[in-house]
Order: sequence, then C-alpha cells, then structure tokens
Amino acid sequence: MNLINLFAKSLAQVKRNVLHHMPICLCLSHQTSIVSVVYTQSEILQKEVYLFERIDSQNRDNMKHLKAICFLRPTKINVFYLSLRMSYFLCIFDLFTECILISCVCVMCVLQGRSWEPTLLPRTTQGLTSVLLALKKCPMIRYQLSSDMAKRLGESVKQIITKEYELFDFRKTEVPPLLLILDRSDDAITPLLNQWTYQAMVHELLGLNNNRIDLSRVPGISKDLKEVVLSAENDEFYANNLYLNFGEIGTNIKNLMEDFQKKKPKEQQKLESISDMKAFVDNYPQFKKMSGTVSKHVTVVGELSRLVSERHLMEVSELEQELACQNDHSSASQNVRRLLQNPRVSEMDAVRLVMLYALRYERHSSSILPGLMEELNRKGVSEKHCRMVTSMVEYGGKRVRGSDLVNPQDAVAITKQFFKGLKGVENVYTQHAPLLQETLDQLIKGRLKDSHFPYLGPSSLRDRPQDIIVFVIGGATYEEALAIYNLNRTVPGVRIVLGGTTIHNTKRSESSTTPRDRFASVQLHPDIAIRHPLFDTRSTHIKMA
Repeated sequence: MNLINLFAKSLAQVKRNVLHHMPICLCLSHQTSIVSVVYTQSEILQKEVYLFERIDSQNRDNMKHLKAICFLRPTKINVFYLSLRMSYFLCIFDLFTECILISCVCVMCVLQGRSWEPTLLPRTTQGLTSVLLALKKCPMIRYQLSSDMAKRLGESVKQIITKEYELFDFRKTEVPPLLLILDRSDDAITPLLNQWTYQAMVHELLGLNNNRIDLSRVPGISKDLKEVVLSAENDEFYANNLYLNFGEIGTNIKNLMEDFQKKKPKEQQKLESISDMKAFVDNYPQFKKMSGTVSKHVTVVGELSRLVSERHLMEVSELEQELACQNDHSSASQNVRRLLQNPRVSEMDAVRLVMLYALRYERHSSSILPGLMEELNRKGVSEKHCRMVTSMVEYGGKRVRGSDLVNPQDAVAITKQFFKGLKGVENVYTQHAPLLQETLDQLIKGRLKDSHFPYLGPSSLRDRPQDIIVFVIGGATYEEALAIYNLNRTVPGVRIVLGGTTIHNTKRSESSTTPRDRFASVQLHPDIAIRHPLFDTRSTHIKMA
C-alpha cells in the first residue's frame, strides 16, 4: 500500500507501453508538486522526460518532435486547456488523477459550520475514491457516529463504489479491507502538542510542504540552503531518523559528521597518476552527495535546537504533557499561569497552553480560564488569537466529542490510566498517546463498538481486519503517523494507512478552529508506504487532490 510506488509505476508503465523511447513533455496543472514528491529531477530525466509544461502555459511553441503525457484532474478548465494544446505535440496521452492516481496536492476545503460545503464534499469524495482505486481496494466503511460529516462522506464514497461497481471489481480477499472515517473534533488535543521526533519537529517548527523546508529566515543561512528537500525516498539519513527523538538525532548527527570527516578527501591529496585521478573522480560524486546531506541536516537540526532554546519549548512541552495526561488541576493552574508570565514564551505557545487547559478542565468547578484569558491580554496577545481559545472549545469540547477524551469511563481505559500513574513515565515529553491509537487497538482486537462506529450497510467484519485505511476529517498529525508506524511494525498481518484533510502543525490546527477556516481537504500518510507522508507499511503521509 505504497502510493508513491504506485504513482511511479503508473507513469513508468504509460511511458513504457505507449511512448516507448520517444522524448516526452509532461503537461501538468497543480499536480507539479506531486511529481516533485515522487521523482527527483535526475530521476525524471532518466525516464526521458525532458520538459515540464503547465497545461495553462501561454507558451505556444510548436513541439511536433515531442509526445506529451498530460497528468491532470478531469475538470472543465483542464479539458478546455487540453483541447487548445492538441495541435502542438506529435501526440498527447491523458492521465487523469481521479481515474487513475492520487494527487499529492493538499486541497483546503472550507467547511460551513459542521456541515459540508456543497461543492467540497464531492471533491473530497473524489480524492478518497481515487486512493481506493489506486490501492485496488473495495472496502467496507465504518464512521464516527458523533460526526454527521463523517457519515455523509462515508455515504458519498459508498455511493460512488455502488455506482461504479465495475471499477471496484477487484480480486476478493478473505477479509475485506476497511475504511474508517473519523472527525478531528473528537481529539482536538493531539494537534496542539509539541512533538519531539525529527519529522514532527521539522513540520511544527519549520514547516514541511511537499518535502520542502523554507530556511530563508534562518540567521546567516547560505544561499544554497535557503530551501532544502527532506525526502525519505532519497535521503538515507532522514529515512533512518524520521521517528527518532531529538536527543537521538543529535547523537546521529555527530556520527554523520565524524563519518564525513573520515571520508573527506585530504587537502594535500596528490594526483600523481591516472589511477589516482580515476579514483578521485569515481569517489567525488559520492563525496558531494554526502557533503550536501551533512550540510542540510546540520543546518536543520541547528535551527531546531535554536528554536527550542529561544522559545523554552522543553518547559512548555512538559506542561503540555501534564495538561494532556495528568489530572492535577492545582498544579496545572499554577504552572500555566507561571509560563504565561514568562516573557520568553511566545504568543502562540501561550495561546496553545490556554487552549489545552480549556479543553482539559472545561467543566472543572475551580476553572481559572477567565484569569488565564486576562493573562493573555496582559501579555499582549492579539484579540484574534484570544478568540481561538473559545473557538477551540466550540470545535473540540465535551459537547462535541463522541468519546470521553479527558476522563475515560471504560473500565479497561480507567485501569490502564491507573497503572500508568503508579508506574510513572520514562519520558515526560512523550507521555501522551493519541486517541487514534486506542481506537485502532480496539478495532484490531474486535472491541470497537458498533454503537460508536457503525458500519454503512448491513454487513460487518467478523474477522480481524488486515488492510485498514483511516481518514480524518479535519486533518491528521505526525504523532498519529508515528502511532500507526509502530502498529504496522508490531502487529503482524495488519497494514494501516492514515489519511486526512491536512497534516497539522500548531498554526494549521489553530487556524482550522475558526468558522471560516476549518480544513477538510484530502491528504494521506501511510506509514507506509507512502511517505507522504500520508502509503506503505512503513509510514509516510500523502495529500490527495
């Protein structure tokens, strides 16, 4: 279930079966970033793709010596532009994303209140069904009962499967695949927590967009490093360290540097013979690649370290974990107030702490939320950001949640919480486990209640599911991707793919709580199998267009 591999194989098959060895031009609309996630520039050149053109480009040069593959969504505007370009190439082959492949471009769908905007439900349905077709899965569907949006999306996907039954007529498996549709509002806490794994920290503190990081604001950054690419497909160090914590990353960076120093050519190296020159030339590309890897990761980790220190994130994160996992209101109140009065705690981190407090102690009899809001005002936090606290409670508060996120009533959950309290924690920064982890654990064990997560239709699974596609309306997180990565590694015979309308960091999760900016696009993170992020059984994530 690796979407990146599926995309690469599909494009290669078209090139091999239809275009043979002809040089080609690849015509795109907004799918350019999809190709950039799957292929590096050198890899795409090896496929004899020598030119990239946007389908809406004003270039009207005659290119009869080229054949063209048009990788597009089948929209009216794209079909119109396609008709205009028909006479400019030797021949044109259409590759429509909604019929064949998933698009990796995240579409931000604005929701109206808690219902789908009419034009966006079909768009999200198209993206999700395109993934099912790419994976060749015709799943049974379960949805979160407390979310009308999850039910409507499930019904819309089911309607497409029923209508286009011939497209979904795949080889039957002993246990049918399962599509589980969830709503972010059931767990609004997870997107607000700082994470300490490499991939999650990069996305939270620097922003990770289609594997690219903008470092142009880093003090003293060199021109070559203003934008860098972090791809698990092409960067061995990144692939090996995606899910390691920040302390381990520091050690591994040191080891990488030491290894680089050992392989670095000596300045006084003599090239006295042809064999010396040949050896130098043979080793130089590998050295240059390693040099680039070292420079990139040292710069990224250095900037992460600077931001952690500058924003006091160790202390902030410890309190976030206390708010999310502990039940000591007196201690939490004092610590939140103390950090709000610290001038080095940023405005966004202060708002996030108050949001977590508001969600955690929403109905506590001794709540000091009004006092914390006054502290935010004294700190100079903008009115817009202060309003986010109320918006967050409206979005993911107790009245909205289908599960008891804060105080579980289930006997098993209470027992686990009790023994965890007795045992203590090995790392105060990683105490929290997302609700999704518990949901999937119950699903795999056959204990997920039909009363909370009903099936669409009369049928239900009797055996443990093997292929599970999880889609979160409102966006997924890298903490949840890590949980699924661990499940894929530790539970034999089960393959899970995580998808959502976006991949959250704090800025996205905070802006998504306002009425006009709730996210509902389509994006997947397989662990996967897709590095993208959001499909494979390793783990990654991907955005669906």
